[in-house]
Amino acid sequence: MPAQKVDAVILGAGAAGMICALEAGRRGRRVVLLEHAERTGKKILISGGGRCNFTNIHTRTENFLSENPHFAKSALARFTPADIVAMVERHGIRYHEKTLGQLFCDRSALDIVSMLERECAEARVTLVTGTRILSIVRDGRFRVETPQTTFEADAVVVATGGLSIPKMGATSFGYNLAKQFGLRIIECRPALVPLVFNPEDRDQWCDLSGVSTEVVAKAGLQRRRESFREKMLVTHRGLSGPAILQISSYWRPGQEIALDLAPNTEVMKPLFAPTAKRDIAAAMAALRAVLPARFAERWLTLYPPASWTNVSLTAMEQQLHAWKITPAGTEGYAKAEVTAGGVDTAELDAKTMQSRKVPGLYFIGEVVDVTGWLGGYNFQWAWASGVSAGRAV
Repeated sequence: MPAQKVDAVILGAGAAGMICALEAGRRGRRVVLLEHAERTGKKILISGGGRCNFTNIHTRTENFLSENPHFAKSALARFTPADIVAMVERHGIRYHEKTLGQLFCDRSALDIVSMLERECAEARVTLVTGTRILSIVRDGRFRVETPQTTFEADAVVVATGGLSIPKMGATSFGYNLAKQFGLRIIECRPALVPLVFNPEDRDQWCDLSGVSTEVVAKAGLQRRRESFREKMLVTHRGLSGPAILQISSYWRPGQEIALDLAPNTEVMKPLFAPTAKRDIAAAMAALRAVLPARFAERWLTLYPPASWTNVSLTAMEQQLHAWKITPAGTEGYAKAEVTAGGVDTAELDAKTMQSRKVPGLYFIGEVVDVTGWLGGYNFQWAWASGVSAGRAV
């Protein structure tokens, strides 16, 4: 059977792939969008607790982790949070700001998937779900072979995502394809992922599973040591919650993390008053004023003051603001929201996302070495990188 000739084949019908397809289709390009799952946007549907945190209005380049911290700047300027908000509003999707600039659908993440599907249909994108890629070769043009059809195209856009959440169908396909064409890969690792305690810490803390408190969490190499003030959650295996997920992207095995358990608070200040009692009951009252009761009790059991002197109380105060933990690891890709690392940005043109080595080959979204913070930033990268490629193919 002769190959079907098209202008562009886009691999992966997630956020990046669909917006790339509709953008290219609007320009009159003949676009085929291939998806190995039986439906589009599976990860979109589970995002944000089913309500899809589709962008963050405060998006800046500094909200992204990459070997080249400046790479994302061009795409993010080309398609901004205001642009995706305009599309959402044009489709009558109601949304709200939750915290820290995070925008969520009022109703369901299905609204975002339906919006993208409608836009693709209007742009005359050919969508094929439930298919596999048997091979991709390039001899002047690209030949993309599936069990049903072989496509011949000037451009192939890889929007196959990362390794996170394998139960949703995540695979290493995009990375393998990059290697096939000689592109370098920055080592991948789970990001935005819960951390696992070492055995000693697990024995001391994991029976408090479910306890949550606000902290300032710090992790990362000295050249980029990030800190986040958000909630921390004790789990049955370690620590989670927004603060922990954020620093997990910067943490490396063997490194410690530092937690300020009482941000901007002098916990032991009541015990320094001239008439104050200095005993376990007084210390417990001071701790319970700023920490959950069960956590406060455990802290005082594990770290009682050496004495009731000013020096000892000051040392206790300092420890509360710099609790050092060396995690045993992470919960892995099964619980990771995204994959850090990926196709080296040095291999790509920042304006178009096209390979510098292989004309017509593009990489967008999570498969690229650009990882956003928690809170809608990874969706904004998907939109921005997808639009950049869609305007170039």
